Amino acid sequence: MGNDGYLPLFETKRANGRTLYRVFAGSIFVGICLIWSYRVSHVPRDGEDGRLVWIGLVAAELWFGFYWFLTQAHRWNLVYRQTFKDRLSHRYGNELPGVDIFVCTADPVIEPPMMVINTVLSVMAYDYPPEKLSVYLSDDAGSQLTFYALLEASQFAKYWIPFCKKFNVEPRSPAAYLDSISISDDSKQPKELATIKKLYEDMKNQVENVAKLGRLPEVHLRHKGFSEWDSYSSRHDHDTILQILIDGKDPNAKDSEECVLPTLVYVAREKRQQYFHNFKAGAMNALIRVSSAISNGQIVLNVDCDMYSNNSLAVRDALCFFMDEKKGHEIAYVQFPQNFDNITKNELYSSSLRVISQVEFHGLDGYGGPLYIGTGCFHRRDTLCGRQFSREIHNEFKIDIPRDREREETTAVLEEKSKVLASCTYENNTEWGKEMGLKYGCPVEDVITGLSIQCRGWKSVYYNPERKAFLGVAPTTLAQILVQHKRWSEGDFQILLSKYSPAWFANGKISLGLQLGYCCYCLWATNCLAVLYYSIVPSLYLLRGIPLFPELSSPWFFPFAYVVISNYMYSLAEYLWSGGTVLGWWNDQRIWLYKRTSSYLLGFINIIAKSLGLHSDSAFVITAKVSKQEVYRRYVKEIMEFGDSSPMFTALATIALINLVCLIGLMKKAIVNEGIPIIYETMLLQFVLCAILVLINWPLYQGLFFRKDNGKMPNYIAIKSIVLAVSSCTCFTLFST
Repeated sequence: MGNDGYLPLFETKRANGRTLYRVFAGSIFVGICLIWSYRVSHVPRDGEDGRLVWIGLVAAELWFGFYWFLTQAHRWNLVYRQTFKDRLSHRYGNELPGVDIFVCTADPVIEPPMMVINTVLSVMAYDYPPEKLSVYLSDDAGSQLTFYALLEASQFAKYWIPFCKKFNVEPRSPAAYLDSISISDDSKQPKELATIKKLYEDMKNQVENVAKLGRLPEVHLRHKGFSEWDSYSSRHDHDTILQILIDGKDPNAKDSEECVLPTLVYVAREKRQQYFHNFKAGAMNALIRVSSAISNGQIVLNVDCDMYSNNSLAVRDALCFFMDEKKGHEIAYVQFPQNFDNITKNELYSSSLRVISQVEFHGLDGYGGPLYIGTGCFHRRDTLCGRQFSREIHNEFKIDIPRDREREETTAVLEEKSKVLASCTYENNTEWGKEMGLKYGCPVEDVITGLSIQCRGWKSVYYNPERKAFLGVAPTTLAQILVQHKRWSEGDFQILLSKYSPAWFANGKISLGLQLGYCCYCLWATNCLAVLYYSIVPSLYLLRGIPLFPELSSPWFFPFAYVVISNYMYSLAEYLWSGGTVLGWWNDQRIWLYKRTSSYLLGFINIIAKSLGLHSDSAFVITAKVSKQEVYRRYVKEIMEFGDSSPMFTALATIALINLVCLIGLMKKAIVNEGIPIIYETMLLQFVLCAILVLINWPLYQGLFFRKDNGKMPNYIAIKSIVLAVSSCTCFTLFST
């Protein structure tokens, strides 16, 4: 199509109020500079109390100011996208590229098969030509149960897909849809609903009964696919298992309405003890190769196994970016936000990543695109395979059938030929994991892969539609959220120290704003030092009556007050604007503190130890997608869960108790010595900091002292933390000079 009368398939709008925000940010920066000036000009002389701790505060506040500057990359240039799917349909009709969808699972216990197949069914039912849609399930556990569940889903899909399209069902995950209508008036529902409900319940019961048995009955083992497990030794030692359950090119693969079905493939790549399998990145790379032989879709979508499609038009939204005649050729991937369907009203664990998805990624989009976050992302296949951007590239979306399939090749032959592509040795002496596919050697393989794509000249797009494209399962315990953020912060910090660091590898290859945005996430782990210092040291010095902040009557008091109050008021306004609640913001501040004094601290220590050769590579920890009923009930009631044993809980409890002891000790001194006016005049900021730290830790004190349920803090952690906190305060008071 020529440019005459050109109508774009998407538009980009800059956020309102940018000038006002920049003025506000400028005033904060002035305040930060004044705080630095105060610290440098008021360092105690040699021999005076607090000199060393003052120098520590200088370092901490320099860091806070520097990191605040980095965060401005997320807020300085926000943009919002809008797609025009009607123009896409009018312009191209059904002449659309093939789309291959990858769903990855790795453990049938942590990631139950029913949850996995609901995700698979939701993407199979996309509003998209089914002959151009192929869905691949990667099962890194090589589980017969998961394969059986997918086999059952392939039969249910024959009824579910036409039902979805006939009645324009949303969402297209059967479990989510049936739950959403369970409280509705059945008289208003289509008659076919009863049939779908029965088919789904039958499938669910069969899969769950097999899961309870722990094995498959003989009657179910008759399908030829189960013979693949004859050579199976364990999940870490087996041949490639590959089954095309639905071949979309088979004229007999029809649904109940005699319409074509999408291709559906099960893949468990080969595993051997002597070969490192590279976790999710290895699974994704195997799928890229296998899919190239079977369907070779030019667009690749990958989703986590819990991240079902909530919007059947999301694939068309993504194509509006890729297929735009003027700008589409620049775009390597379209990232949708990570949203969740089990978030409580006030987001006890701040699991929704609300500010990141509603603010920060829009800011990165203004500088060339967001990070690739490993799920809910549509890619050009060739960019995943290492293609360099060139201005000579034009959109050339065609239906690419692999040459091997141009012959009338049987499904069985194709399966056998494709297995080689998922073998342990296929990548030997190749660029896979280096310049092709997802990169290896990092716990956050998605982030480093996205960065390398952008450094090859490509742009990415962040699209956050009103109807969320994907909904997943958020962590439901404190231990889960802390472990998840430990992996993220550790992986991001590892990127910073690697040859792919955005600080030097990306220099000159991406915009400065995007570089700063990446560095902001890569420096998550290093935040632990300044926050840990600020969370402990000022409170300890309250016990000795040594002020570390300007007096109330000093003019230097106002920069501190302005920066603190303005930042927190802006943070609250930003959170509320993003759709949160006041209590949700307060919970977010608590988790902000907990992550920096536990998750990020351990992540930082691990990477430093690894750099010194004292620690091996980190394992990829899968976040549990299910919880015990008792734990989940507490989560719904927004009662914090401390029942798990974790060294991170010891750190959190010790810091919380140090602040409590310091506050009680200060109040006792003030009351006995009638020193309340003196504290108010000389140590107000220090007192407020300690009091806020005590207040924000209230759920932790409940877990330590008041709760009797199984979600309380384990007794041995409580005792250890009390001993550590009291000992620290006592020793500091008696022996510090």
